[in-house]
Amino acid sequence: MRLVGVGVGPGDPELVTVKAVRELREAATVFVPVTDTGEVGRAEATVLGYVDPSRVRRLRFAIHDDDARARAWDQAGAEVAEALEHGDVAFATIGDPNIYSTFTYLAATVRGLRPGVTIATVPGITAMQDLAARSGTVLVEGTETLALLPFTAGEPVLEQALLTFDTVVAYKGGRRFDAVLDVVRRTGRIDDAVYGARLGLEGEQVEAAGEHTGPAHYLSTLLVPARRSGRGGRL
Repeated sequence: MRLVGVGVGPGDPELVTVKAVRELREAATVFVPVTDTGEVGRAEATVLGYVDPSRVRRLRFAIHDDDARARAWDQAGAEVAEALEHGDVAFATIGDPNIYSTFTYLAATVRGLRPGVTIATVPGITAMQDLAARSGTVLVEGTETLALLPFTAGEPVLEQALLTFDTVVAYKGGRRFDAVLDVVRRTGRIDDAVYGARLGLEGEQVEAAGEHTGPAHYLSTLLVPARRSGRGGRL
């Protein structure tokens, strides 16, 4: 029995690795996450470009209610554990399966139900890499440091990161974006900050964070690059 979490990138189907495609095509069943709204997610849309729909199954997850979230993990784990009786299973996740991914919780649940299962992951291109490429922003160079955190970690955590690390990247939680921008402005780092959402998809947004108006998408990325004075300044 083998369960593999497959990173399929931030949404652009051209950013799926060759290994990811192979794992998806060789699996007996490919599960994709959908939210409790039931809409087609980025992972599902990407997978359907490479895998016959007859082998794709949805797992419904809740994102706003703790009790519903736990029940969804249990139900998803049971479905995957049952599917493992019929062959290897792949779970497609946006980005990378080891970075803020639902796969972490799914794998833990399945391991409890099927102790002999082999758990593996295939890394995927992350949103911060894609946003850096699309905006022409260097993430880190030389001895620079990088911090990655979710918006939901809170404004004090973000402020401390901005004061401590050279480059700071924040994921998810667009509902808090106005407060996040206030922190970036307060620390004097708004000028080079970049906002990105729906990368590689219809309605893509890549813009200066300080110029962003209106609500921010839940799956948005904020990139605050290091201050640099010249070439090779931090080697």
